Amino acid sequence: MVRVFRVFVPTSVLALLISEVILIFTCYVTAAFLVLPLVDPYVYLTSDGGLWRIAAVVACVMFGLYLHDLYTRFRIESRIVLFQQVCLVVGIAFLTQALFTYIRRPEWTLPKWIMITGSGMVLILLPVWRIVYANFVMKSIGSERLLFLGTSPVSQQVAEYITEHPEVGLSPIGYVDDNCEAGGSEMPGVPRVGCVTNLREIVRQHKPDRIVVGMSERRGRMPVGDLLDMRFAGTRIEEALITYETTFGRVPVRELRPAQLIFSADLGPSDKKVFWQSIYSFAIAIILTVIFSPLMLLVAIAIKLTSRGPVLYRQRRVGRNGDVFTLYKFRSMNVNAEATTGAVWATKSDPRITPVGRLIRNLRLDELPQFFNVVKGEMSIVGPRPERPEFVDSLVEQVPYYRQRHCVKPGITGWAQINHKYGDTLDDTVRKLEFDLYYIKNLAPSLDAYIIFHTLKVMLLSRGAQ
Repeated sequence: MVRVFRVFVPTSVLALLISEVILIFTCYVTAAFLVLPLVDPYVYLTSDGGLWRIAAVVACVMFGLYLHDLYTRFRIESRIVLFQQVCLVVGIAFLTQALFTYIRRPEWTLPKWIMITGSGMVLILLPVWRIVYANFVMKSIGSERLLFLGTSPVSQQVAEYITEHPEVGLSPIGYVDDNCEAGGSEMPGVPRVGCVTNLREIVRQHKPDRIVVGMSERRGRMPVGDLLDMRFAGTRIEEALITYETTFGRVPVRELRPAQLIFSADLGPSDKKVFWQSIYSFAIAIILTVIFSPLMLLVAIAIKLTSRGPVLYRQRRVGRNGDVFTLYKFRSMNVNAEATTGAVWATKSDPRITPVGRLIRNLRLDELPQFFNVVKGEMSIVGPRPERPEFVDSLVEQVPYYRQRHCVKPGITGWAQINHKYGDTLDDTVRKLEFDLYYIKNLAPSLDAYIIFHTLKVMLLSRGAQ
């Protein structure tokens, strides 16, 4: 895996992305040579800005592939569906070119026949390349071979995931049983290659690229000497918690020990990181408030005309260091929706939500007034989702490390929001906390930029809203 924007990306995905950029670019360059017999193609591409115009089309196509999740789920389940998706992606590029023509920007558009010919080549070659890549190239790239030492729940979750998702570039070669004297343990889907007492021989025989240590009981049973010798011999050794974090993009709170957080060298947030986050969050909030002010006015009018009550909904939320602040949202529920129920989580098909409220929730427009919270310094653009005080008091008692999520400012969007669906159960809260802790541990402007970019897709496709 390769770490980009503090997010672990499988090498196979990165290789696919680069190869498709080259393929699509080549299609349109080739089209220029085919349809410009009366004009020197070299002059058009180099002196007339043809390469830049092609680059703009390639960017549109790549963005379309991203919107269709073709870089998160690129295993081909249906060739017909794949071809349909590529058609839609190319359609996005055509619409963009039409928009440039409409606004009278000919210097941004490709000539008609270059666009048609190049797009036709993309429609044929891109699906073919996807099929070839999935069936042959990805297998030739090879996977990093993991040997699991122990059968802890974390190790089992990692093994199950990488077995079902070979595209992550990891493959389990087996597990070393750390419980042989008590009858042995099982790791479903992964072969047992021996007991911990034979670790040296097992490593010599299988030659793993990485040993993942996930022993359920370590005291007096950890083969420290063997692991130390293997580490100095060049074998990579890491805890199962680290592999879990790399694979899933979250921190497993149920298996986490306090010492692992206390002594973590890269655990944020530092005062410097928080300061700079506040600066660029303020600047972004000001800019977006100006840009979205006409839309916010239209939403306010729609709410006022369709239901009685105030346009804005004010609610107490818990911010950094446990400070309580007033969060602003466009009202999407009936007035006094919690008069009889008290503080409760929203649910799917919640009867308290108005028709206009359901629409603005699906489009995430109800969140726009929170830019004012960012300007006031109570929130950031990116961060853990702020929760209500009534829920926080209960969750701190039930969920380990829940209090620690308040060490940074809450955000309008966040790592948990783009990676996990909206949920109203305790398990959903634990899962979102795992994502929040990963974000806090890796807090950086690059990660914030990645989350903001991904949030645009969530908004455009109306995913995860409630």
